[in-house]
Amino acid sequence: MRTLGYYAIALQTQAVGASETGTGGSVVEWIARSTPLSKTVLLILFLFSVASWGIALHKLWEYRRLERQTSSFLDVFRRSKKFSEVQSVCRSLAHSPLVGVFQAGYAELNAQLRHGAEVDESARPTLRSFEALDRALLRASSVEANKLEHRVYLLATTASLTPFIGLFGTVMGIVGAFQAIGATGSTELSVIATPIGESLIATAAGLFAAIPAVYFYNHLTNKIKLHLSTMEDFSLEFLNIAERNFT
Repeated sequence: MRTLGYYAIALQTQAVGASETGTGGSVVEWIARSTPLSKTVLLILFLFSVASWGIALHKLWEYRRLERQTSSFLDVFRRSKKFSEVQSVCRSLAHSPLVGVFQAGYAELNAQLRHGAEVDESARPTLRSFEALDRALLRASSVEANKLEHRVYLLATTASLTPFIGLFGTVMGIVGAFQAIGATGSTELSVIATPIGESLIATAAGLFAAIPAVYFYNHLTNKIKLHLSTMEDFSLEFLNIAERNFT
């Protein structure tokens, strides 16, 4: 215990000496005194962080608007007796992915019914190809899914890259600390404290950028899955109505 006490006192004395000689300071001061490489690493991490937060907040706002319009569209769709009534509200609810799916199915359905009427004007309008209607709905669902996933991958990129970028800055900072030790021949805290502190700031910055990106990526991915499930259910509902009325 006595040995540990002496060691603690020695470290405290070295730390006080380091602060008196100007090698200590706040994190901001360390960043200001850091090498150009360290500043470049921190700038890259800052840009990644700003971009990921911007994408996450924009997507959250976009999905909230989308959910409101999807709920309104489903209410109109299930209350309407004709597809033409639903078509009339599509422009006001254009941000819902179900609108794109519905319009693709409605266009394919109208094309088939018009073709059947041209062949036999006296015949009852019937659906000529149920599989073609299904393909049109699937194609529209794929387009809407791509819109939902737009730029979300950048959050995954931020989450996977920024810790390694921060680690790179840490490694280079530790290399600088060893170079300082080699140049001075001293292992005192006043010699190695600043470069090691600078290197650890890069690691912390990398984690600061990565952790929110991981959370928002998982959160938004879950919302995308829910919207994809809603589009699939809507497509099946559309097909059921078309089959009951036009086959």
